[in-house]
Amino acid sequence: MARVHSPRIFSGIQPSGGLTLGNYLGALRRFAEKQGEVETVYCLVDLHAITVWQEPERLRQQTREAAAAFMAAGIDPAQSVLFVQSHVPAHAELAWLLSCVARLGWMNRMTQFKDKAGKNAEAASLGLYAYPALMAADILAYHATHVPVGEDQKQHIELTRDIAAKFNHDYGVDFFPSPEPVIEGAATRVMSLRDGTKKMSKSDPSDASRINLTDDADAIAQKIRKARTDAEPLPGAMEGLKDRPEARNLVNIFAALSDETPDAVLARFEGQGFGAFKPALADLALSVLAPITRRMNELMADPAEIDRILRAGALRADAIAAPIVAEAREIMGMIPAAR
Repeated sequence: MARVHSPRIFSGIQPSGGLTLGNYLGALRRFAEKQGEVETVYCLVDLHAITVWQEPERLRQQTREAAAAFMAAGIDPAQSVLFVQSHVPAHAELAWLLSCVARLGWMNRMTQFKDKAGKNAEAASLGLYAYPALMAADILAYHATHVPVGEDQKQHIELTRDIAAKFNHDYGVDFFPSPEPVIEGAATRVMSLRDGTKKMSKSDPSDASRINLTDDADAIAQKIRKARTDAEPLPGAMEGLKDRPEARNLVNIFAALSDETPDAVLARFEGQGFGAFKPALADLALSVLAPITRRMNELMADPAEIDRILRAGALRADAIAAPIVAEAREIMGMIPAAR
């Protein structure tokens, strides 16, 4: 008889730089909206962050800042499990177990390693190469059934499904679920303000390419005003922006911030240029982001309280993950550990 897995959402964000508008629209806001519908588990994946070198004190600061952003964006630690990945040993242990299930060929097909390692792949860390197995462990340690992700992360969910299926097949069990990616909304992939063909990234060398959740009102207005666009007026439907990536990006951002469809936004601004559109977008962005930035600053003023919340979340996470990983160990033939 097939094993029934209760619905559970898992997702995580790397605390390796300040979070951006893209993180908010593509992840944090979606995370908050899912609370109360099903069980939600959200993680700051610091083990992923160290696949490339991090300055230790800066990483600790960024982890707390990311936690503050989660809470300021509406994640309630009483409703969702919010914790730091390295605080729950099940992640690293299951990553090793799944590394012995995953195939080398699967890892060789992962595009993100090629993108991050670049031409000097021989100098990249083993962790950077193998981290898709850790990402699979993050998800499967909670028997998560749904994973909110951006379009660029779909390959990792497909790999997780492959690993889960192979584990189940190899050991003749129906143990791990096959998690589904959750991709929704007008701006699930927010693009750079300087290049509409590239994702908005906290690692981009140009600060003008992104809106940070810590930016003040003047910085947000200036970045939107200087965002790359074109000289053409806005059309009445998204089809007219097919070959205009920068314009399409700004319209998608407006739609996501205002909870409208992109076509509804264009119907309002049809025939107008960016001289009218950008100030409206700046005002909208400020109305949404200013309360988040203010709350983040309040939370960051008390790092000990953030640490307390994260430790409490880790205890809840461990209570879910530890028994699952213990059962995986036993399925693989290891003598049960003392409990």
